[in-house]
Amino acid sequence: MGNGDAVMRPAIFLDRDGVINRPTIRERKPYAPRSLAELEILPGVPAALQALKAAGYSLVVVTNQPDIARGAVPRTVVDSMNGWLTSVLPLDAIMTCAHDDADRCQCRKPLPGLITQAARELRLECTASYMIGDRWRDIEAGRRAGCKTFFIDCGYDERAPRSYDFRVSSLLEAARIILQADTLS
Repeated sequence: MGNGDAVMRPAIFLDRDGVINRPTIRERKPYAPRSLAELEILPGVPAALQALKAAGYSLVVVTNQPDIARGAVPRTVVDSMNGWLTSVLPLDAIMTCAHDDADRCQCRKPLPGLITQAARELRLECTASYMIGDRWRDIEAGRRAGCKTFFIDCGYDERAPRSYDFRVSSLLEAARIILQADTLS
């Protein structure tokens, strides 16, 4: 089988802040860490990702980082955080949207651009994949890309997703459900 005939693989698309790492919470709203020193991987994340990777899923982080466009955090700092996450977790890729809503790009969630770009580049099958996020934009992007969706409900004081396939409290809980479904099929 030549490279052009490669089989499309299932993936787990993950938001970064609130799913992989702990966000800073102010007035019940989440904010991205602003330095590598503030970046803290959430409990259960390494085990969840290792189990999903072992089950054959590609692991792709798709993250909005509007603080870059807003001038609050340099792109180099976000890249260093993403580089560190890739070095300590079994991630295949981290796709970053550095825009704000006013930029009207196609990669900013809730648009599915980051997911569809990753699917093209890494030969992933969105309809066999999952999007796991903690905000409505994540879930909507996953739905628009054709993925099943997991909403990690962190109790933020903001708009909730209109609909999702599963509501969980952590990435580890989502991974258990995905892996259990795999053993049943």
